Amino acid sequence: MKFLPVVYPTIKAELPGLDGNGGPCYIGSGCFHRREILCGQKYSKKCKVEWKRLNNREVEESVSVLEETCKVLASCTYEENTQWGKEMGLKYGCPVEDVVTGLAIQCRGWRSIYFNPERKGFLGVAPTTLLQSLVQHKRWSEGDFQIFASRYSPFVMGYKKIPLKLQLSYCYFLLWAANCLATLYYVVVPSLCLLRGISLFPEISNSWVLPFALVIFVHRAYSLGEFVFFGGTLQGWWNDQRMWLYKRMTSYFFGFLDNILRLLGFSKSAFVITAKVADDDVSQRYKQEIMEFGASSPMFTILATLALLDAFCFIGGMMRVIADVENLVWERFTLQILLCGMLIFINLPIYQGLFLRKDNGSMPTSLTYQSIMFAILACALSLY
Repeated sequence: MKFLPVVYPTIKAELPGLDGNGGPCYIGSGCFHRREILCGQKYSKKCKVEWKRLNNREVEESVSVLEETCKVLASCTYEENTQWGKEMGLKYGCPVEDVVTGLAIQCRGWRSIYFNPERKGFLGVAPTTLLQSLVQHKRWSEGDFQIFASRYSPFVMGYKKIPLKLQLSYCYFLLWAANCLATLYYVVVPSLCLLRGISLFPEISNSWVLPFALVIFVHRAYSLGEFVFFGGTLQGWWNDQRMWLYKRMTSYFFGFLDNILRLLGFSKSAFVITAKVADDDVSQRYKQEIMEFGASSPMFTILATLALLDAFCFIGGMMRVIADVENLVWERFTLQILLCGMLIFINLPIYQGLFLRKDNGSMPTSLTYQSIMFAILACALSLY
């Protein structure tokens, strides 16, 4: 199963959308700031700086004085007992310091704009493995939800300072972590109910099935159209759907859980740096568009367990339908079978990593045994 490197054509829709709602948020890469902004100055029409005069100002200090001043400025203690990290520079204490800093800047009256020139002004290095990407999104989702649940929430700090539509726009990112709850329900409950013989949707012959079918197909068609319109491909869109699912089952879940534990006083926020250096074998598989596992991680355990759970439930549900085909049982479970089948199709790279691949990028054997045991246990508890 080939896995194309993740690209984000939809970011070309999100940032202009934020621009229309009051200004895009500061998301780290490819951003310019005015000097007054980073120095904590509030916006006013009188704060124009005569840059030409300042740049032409003669420096009267001697070389020795300048050298001593630079040593103090470059020291690790320069910012102690100052407003750096609070009202000046980037704010401290949050895994996504860029987002909370940008929100604070907008609340001081400054406006951000989206500018995307044809010639790219910045280049960056993206994660090359699945685990690196999941760890990165775990940090982002945890930090975003931390902002939402703090005094820096756009509805608290931004009240009457930024437009309501911009406050709501921030929630698209700040509630990433909370999305894990709906996604886990969507992955687990319909499959287990299919195994148990519990119908969650109307029969296929019932007219009430039309709203469900309409939502499913219209949403997918709109998502595909948006992705392709902004430069993506059909294969890229399908991989984006795969990453959409994987991130919400792992990164967002752990980000949400860590936030709850932090609010209860059981843990503290930790900034985990994403490793972006890969050895030759990993780089080669990345160029061949093959998904990389090759490590034991709780995130991979969850992915593998849920993938196997969907497969077991699909087999059990199909056996139930085939055994009772005369009573048209399949009409009651058509949508659940389609949903479970789509999840299996999305998880094909995981099945290959568990059972078919023999390279170093496959799932570790111990993780395979653990996931099989957990999936069987979940099915047994559901049945009995």
